[in-house]
Amino acid sequence: MSIVKWVFVVVSLFILGFVGTNTTTYATFTPADNYLIACGSSQNVTFLGQTYTPDSLQSSSVSFKSQENENSFVITSNSTAPFPIYQSARIFTTTTSYKFDIKQEGRHFIRLHFYPIPNQNLSSASITVVTEDFVLLHNFNFHDYNGTYLFKEYAINVTSNSLAITFIPANNSVAFVNAIEVVSVPENLISDQAVSLSPSGPFNGLSELALETIYRLNMGGPLITAQNDTLGRTWENDVKYLHVNSSAVNVSVDPSNIKYSTEVAPEIAPNYVYATAQTMGDANVANVNFNITWVFLVDPNFSYFVRIHFCDIVSKSLNSLIFNLYINTDIALGSLDLSNQAGHLDVPYYRDFVCKTSVDDPSVLTVSVGPDTSADVINAIMNGLEIMKISNEARSLTGLSSVESLLVLPPKKNKARIIIGSVVAGVGVLAFIILCYCCLVARKSKAVHQGSSWLPLPLYGNSLTVSKMSTTSQSCISLATSNFGRFFTFQEIMEATNKFDETLLLGVGGFGRVYKGTLEDGTNLAVKRGNPRSEQGQAEFRTEIEMLSKLRHRHLVSLIGYCDERSEMILVYEYMANGPLRSHLYGTDFPPLSWKQRLEICIGAARGLHYLHTGAAQSIIHRDVKTTNILLDENFVAKVADFGLSKAGPALDQTHVSTAVKGSFGYLDPEYFRRQQLTEKSDVYSFGVVLMEVLCTRPALNPVLPREQVNIAEWAMTWQKKGMLDQIMDKNLVGKVNFASLKKFGETAEKCLAEYGVDRPSMGDILWNLEYALQLEETSSALTEPDDNSTNHIRGIELGPLEPFENSVSMIEGDDAEDAANSAVFSQLVNPRGR
Repeated sequence: MSIVKWVFVVVSLFILGFVGTNTTTYATFTPADNYLIACGSSQNVTFLGQTYTPDSLQSSSVSFKSQENENSFVITSNSTAPFPIYQSARIFTTTTSYKFDIKQEGRHFIRLHFYPIPNQNLSSASITVVTEDFVLLHNFNFHDYNGTYLFKEYAINVTSNSLAITFIPANNSVAFVNAIEVVSVPENLISDQAVSLSPSGPFNGLSELALETIYRLNMGGPLITAQNDTLGRTWENDVKYLHVNSSAVNVSVDPSNIKYSTEVAPEIAPNYVYATAQTMGDANVANVNFNITWVFLVDPNFSYFVRIHFCDIVSKSLNSLIFNLYINTDIALGSLDLSNQAGHLDVPYYRDFVCKTSVDDPSVLTVSVGPDTSADVINAIMNGLEIMKISNEARSLTGLSSVESLLVLPPKKNKARIIIGSVVAGVGVLAFIILCYCCLVARKSKAVHQGSSWLPLPLYGNSLTVSKMSTTSQSCISLATSNFGRFFTFQEIMEATNKFDETLLLGVGGFGRVYKGTLEDGTNLAVKRGNPRSEQGQAEFRTEIEMLSKLRHRHLVSLIGYCDERSEMILVYEYMANGPLRSHLYGTDFPPLSWKQRLEICIGAARGLHYLHTGAAQSIIHRDVKTTNILLDENFVAKVADFGLSKAGPALDQTHVSTAVKGSFGYLDPEYFRRQQLTEKSDVYSFGVVLMEVLCTRPALNPVLPREQVNIAEWAMTWQKKGMLDQIMDKNLVGKVNFASLKKFGETAEKCLAEYGVDRPSMGDILWNLEYALQLEETSSALTEPDDNSTNHIRGIELGPLEPFENSVSMIEGDDAEDAANSAVFSQLVNPRGR
């Protein structure tokens, strides 16, 4: 994910005085290294108050050289580029390096500007960028990017007197760059230490890692560009990342009121950041103890450095603003007395954390503030936020390729590194010998069938029923009957998955990893291997077992077996040939689904959810309805999957279940989020988002879009209420959808997305309306197509009352389980961004 820098409208407001010129922040730090390079330009370029010099006119401090002694070539376009900095570019046909003399070792910002100048076919250019130690970009191209231009910022610790930035074009392609910045930063800007979350504790060694800026936000304030920042940074407004807009209200003071201390210098953040904030607004709830939450889409394969900026600009007295800070579900700061920590009112304060992504949704990172229940004043505040990706074990910020694998580098003359490398290699060889010995001993010993290390789920035997332990409040699963299908030995699982070959990986969730498996007879499987180190995974694992042992339906996931040998917890599902619905809507090269196919898929999913809500003795709320949890078999029959977050519905004498908020952002019922009161109507809201996703073929949340388009539910509803839903539908459907069918579909989605659950229809009503929309489509097709003597298109049939359990059973056993036996499913698995 990337930040698009400098949006036209906001920049115009900025230049016109949206940020007052009478309060300009002046930097006190003068960087020892300050290279601003306009690549391919023949003259100086001024942009946002900074002057960039041509790379061809640099002094001996900067040089660029092709690895194969071939000259790169230059293009210039003065008419179409959005800003002067993008009017020229240097294109590389072979590996080429820029080398910068470094006067002062330490952290440096490396900023790269890209704009695929039209008529030069640069959108398909495959760009790889590395330094001597880190991979910054790998095979990036603009085909998968929504913006017109791109700005990347990295923070690299330079430990020598030079820095080389190398551009590597892919085979039969080119690389290019429009501008490069290499700027040293203050020594204390980023410490070597931070607080780690999950597990909590100190995190050391940040200076050895590379960071990439993913988000930098000015809460409650305008865009801040390089000319008004102490270190040439850009801070964007936070509004489009708020999960519930009404939960926050912006406040501001005169920037001159900000009083920097010895602990926080202006280089940490400009006074414009600390002079604005978001505080608790009117979330329309009876309980005022709600959180303000910001939601960020991130790469689930990396850890993140998170810096939170605070400044108490709202209190009238000391020690009156006390609140909590949450990152994902972890309490990062509890009972934070802001003025006490900062030393006074209007004094900046910040804290640094290292965390992974959300367990509930690995593609999401959330940051929240909320009031402390013991505080006299019910309020919370945040002024600024920075989120930076941390380089992985391969010293890369994208993928697993190392610099050495991408570029042959000359050996470094560093004796210390050679000695350390030798020691590490020796230890590695010794460890390998010990490992081989242990494996040999293990192979010779008998495989002992032992209980699972998942303490809440002691599984023994060859089948499963659900029961309650008499001595504890936790549910226990005992294998005493034949309801849970086949018992697989761990050896069978290993053979089926080729020892959990990573090339067979289908997806990763909060519980662990899922692999495609194949039995000796050729039967394909989906194998979910639980991760005992994931606390959330344990809870999800147990919930899914409990649900699946009770539920059977043609449109729900089916389970065919399990394995509980060798401290493993593995569930085995039939393989789902066409994977998740989402992969057939966007992000892949699959052919587009027809309108009829989409309606039939939505109807299938609605039937599954309708059965959950009404088919069992007590209703079940799925709580994580989304397009990655609707799976398609070889015939595109839809089945609802992943019951890890499911919850039993309210009893007959209750209206809701009070529970902590769980689910995936973008699909979460806002009423459930605010009130923490769960009902079946929460699934209905999520299903409404799915309907719009099916129609518009775009993600539920996309922060890189303009503010009004970020949330698909809000965006689509504005068009639906204008009666113009056809303007935003998938372009592959234009002219191919019956208007009456589309209208009924849109009305159904609109009802699902009603603000209050009481105004939303039941899944039974939704199912009826979707079937009616399908009938309208089929009737239209029958009237316009020649009669083929088939019964697929029957004209003029009126829909009767819904028969809710026509294809449903409350429990299936033995030979009655035909539907279950014929299903081909697996749970929340195929897309690593699943949950």
